[in-house]
Amino acid sequence: MNKVITISRQYGSGGREIGAKLAEKLNIPYYDNELITRAARESGFAESVFENAEKKATNSLLYSIAMGMSSYGSQELGFSNLSLDDRIYIAQSNVIRKVAEEGPCVIIGRCADYVLKDMKNVVHFFIHASLPFRIERAVSIDGVEPSRAEDIIGKNDKRRANYYNYHSGEKWGVATNYHLSIDSSYLGIDHAVDCICTFLKELEK
Repeated sequence: MNKVITISRQYGSGGREIGAKLAEKLNIPYYDNELITRAARESGFAESVFENAEKKATNSLLYSIAMGMSSYGSQELGFSNLSLDDRIYIAQSNVIRKVAEEGPCVIIGRCADYVLKDMKNVVHFFIHASLPFRIERAVSIDGVEPSRAEDIIGKNDKRRANYYNYHSGEKWGVATNYHLSIDSSYLGIDHAVDCICTFLKELEK
C-alpha cells in the first residue's frame, strides 16, 4: 500500500478509531495529535494554540471576522501580517505536507484532504454515522452526559465545518471532496476498516 490516507469525520462517528486501526492493520504511521506536537516544535508556537484553533470556529461569520483577512487575501502583505490562526493553519499544513511526503500514512482531520488535494497517491475518506450511534459513542467513550450529548455533537460538527469551510473555501462533508464516504453506524468500526482496505486494494490493481 503506497497511499497517503486522510480521514475526515463527524464527531462521534468513530473516525479516529477507524484511522488508528487502519494504520495498525496496514503497518503505516498514524497522525492525529502527533501533528500538533510536530507543528508546535517546528513553528515555535505552543501546542495549546493549535489545540484551540479549531475550537474557536463556533460561528462562521464571527470566526471570519475574528480571523481578519483570509490567508489568501493577506499573503501579499507577508507572513507577519496574517492573523495568529492563519499562521497556525499554515504551520500545521506544512507539517501535513511533510509527513505525506515521507511516505504512506493515515492523517486524521485538520483539513488534510484539502491541504493534500493536489498531491498524487492520496486517498480521502469521510466517516459519518447516525445520531443515535454518535450519541452512544459520545457518552460511552468521551464521557459526555447523555442529556448534553446531542448538543455537544452539533457544536463539534459546526466547529469542524466552520474551520474547514473558512480555510479551504470548500464545504465540509460534501461527498465530492472525498473518494469514499462511509456510514460507520451501518458497517460498524471494524467493517469500516475492512471496507477501506478493500477499496485501497482495488486502487492498487
